[in-house]
Amino acid sequence: MPRVDFYVSSEAGEGTRLRLACRIVEKAYVARQRVVVFSDEAALIPKFDEMLWTFGDGSFVPHDVVSHAGAVVEAPVALTAGPMPEGAADVLVNLGSGVPPFFETFGRIAEFLDARPEVRAAGRERFKAYRAKSIEPQTHNV
Repeated sequence: MPRVDFYVSSEAGEGTRLRLACRIVEKAYVARQRVVVFSDEAALIPKFDEMLWTFGDGSFVPHDVVSHAGAVVEAPVALTAGPMPEGAADVLVNLGSGVPPFFETFGRIAEFLDARPEVRAAGRERFKAYRAKSIEPQTHNV
């Protein structure tokens, strides 16, 4: 079973949530882990792509956007709104509204919540979904 971590910010806003996700992606990259960043909202992928270049001074996280299922991604971080890249990855960064059906293929899942009520409500549903699969998610207030 994968390890699931919820990162919870007391600040509201999409930017807060995405910056937090960028920090976790960077930590995974530095630890030499392969990462898939998933969103079920295609418009979020270009925003996150841009943010990975700008979120921190001196930060560099090599990444590619997945264009089709089975795409070969050379970079250690793949961004996708649906199609999964070829090969295995260690960490799933879930920016989607639900639990992706393929989550069990990863060793670790990172979830991100900010203070917006709708984001918290969706997060509670994902937390319950993981528990229903006999996974006990960990919560980190940041």
